[in-house]
Amino acid sequence: MFENLKTQGRWLLEATVKPIQGDRFQPTGFADLGAARYQAPDGKMMLLVESAQSMANRLEATILGPDGELLPELAGLSYIRVQMEGDSDATTNSMTEAHRVNSPFIISDKDFQEAFKDMAGYGKNKPLDWQKIAKALFRYDINSLLHGCFLANLEDGRVKTARALTGFIEASGVREAVSGGVKNNPIDPTGQLHAIGFDKDVYGNVPYQRVEYTAERINVYFNLDLGQLSGFGLPDRAFELLVALALLKIRRFLDGGMRLRTACDLALVDAPRVTSPEGMELPDDSTLVAAVQAGIRACGDLLGDPSVTEITTETKIKEKKKQE
Repeated sequence: MFENLKTQGRWLLEATVKPIQGDRFQPTGFADLGAARYQAPDGKMMLLVESAQSMANRLEATILGPDGELLPELAGLSYIRVQMEGDSDATTNSMTEAHRVNSPFIISDKDFQEAFKDMAGYGKNKPLDWQKIAKALFRYDINSLLHGCFLANLEDGRVKTARALTGFIEASGVREAVSGGVKNNPIDPTGQLHAIGFDKDVYGNVPYQRVEYTAERINVYFNLDLGQLSGFGLPDRAFELLVALALLKIRRFLDGGMRLRTACDLALVDAPRVTSPEGMELPDDSTLVAAVQAGIRACGDLLGDPSVTEITTETKIKEKKKQE
């Protein structure tokens, strides 16, 4: 279905969106920075509504169920599941961990480390074989090849792959919409009445300021680096599975994943536009699900049997050092 894309450099899509109600919306915020405002070369005021790093998480979530596990219809895609023991009995996996395969709950497993290094042809004082590394990532966590990974905790930390799938949302012609509110204490507005044993300063009436934005236009952008996927040197069937999986995530985000925050609920203004390659359209959900399922069947030997790698990790709660 996507065999002709291997000779293309990028698959690019953009779509215009708007708040589902009213004109105001709440952008992403950053510590010690707040909203990311900037000027375009033509002087127009711009705003980053959603960052590339946040979009990666949202795209990943489109194929997960409420339990953080892969949706049953996509069974066969590779990932790593961790069962914790000791001071925690939680379950996690490489699709929800912040650093994917580099998660300390995964990379600390010596058996997994050795198996990964063996498949990746990895060793100290040896040049990296990126095609073998791609093959190992495809086997253990296929989504790492789309969203990138940095195995800083693996030996000398040289294994790093960039995002092949990038998305972001930006608004142009923005203006502030300043409002405010107050957290009311109906018992004691002065805040003098405290609960014994709870001394945090959260009592009384607390006024606050709120800054939202309006915009002339809000656009969503996606960039799938086909050259990077092709450069992994994987078989054509693996390339096509990666493309189908990436486009499925984009389709599901646009169709139902744009309630980004309490005050940022967006909807499409018109159909998404594929700007490169020319003449292409974004397939619908059912077509892409079928393409992914066909890709899983075709790549069974590359994804492994079983495709889910099970790891058990001992955990403990680290005691805080007492200050002298």
